[in-house]
Amino acid sequence: MHIVFICWGNICRSPAAEATFKKLVEDRNLQDVITCDSAGTISQHQGNRPDSRMQKAAKDRDIQTGGTARMVTSEDFSSADMLITMDNFNFSELSQLAPDQKAKEKIKPFCDFVSTTDTEVPDPYYGGAQGFEKVLDLLEDGCVRLLDDIQKKD
Repeated sequence: MHIVFICWGNICRSPAAEATFKKLVEDRNLQDVITCDSAGTISQHQGNRPDSRMQKAAKDRDIQTGGTARMVTSEDFSSADMLITMDNFNFSELSQLAPDQKAKEKIKPFCDFVSTTDTEVPDPYYGGAQGFEKVLDLLEDGCVRLLDDIQKKD
């Protein structure tokens, strides 16, 4: 099983989702059967490390973000079992980039997996520290439920 988390620039939400999910996968000793990655729908931040504010907020929760931003590729559509989007705009953009219907069917909104009534993971980039905390709360909740869902299907 391979999952790619998608946000706009791949510097805040999706790398934090990748790191959060990866930690859960390792905690459950599933890294040999479940892998993940992250990407963005734009190339503006390509090559940049995750936002320093997100890195700090995640580190405070013992979540280590890493890697560099990249834009989603056609390879992601073929290699991923699921492409998980952070908000409705990302869902729409990714759907337009999908090469075919089979690829479109792999795209799922992240908030389908959260226990709250939230319908999107808000972009914290232009806000304060509280926005990063809100994102991490949603990511921790949704990633647990996503992994539980995957394990139930296996």
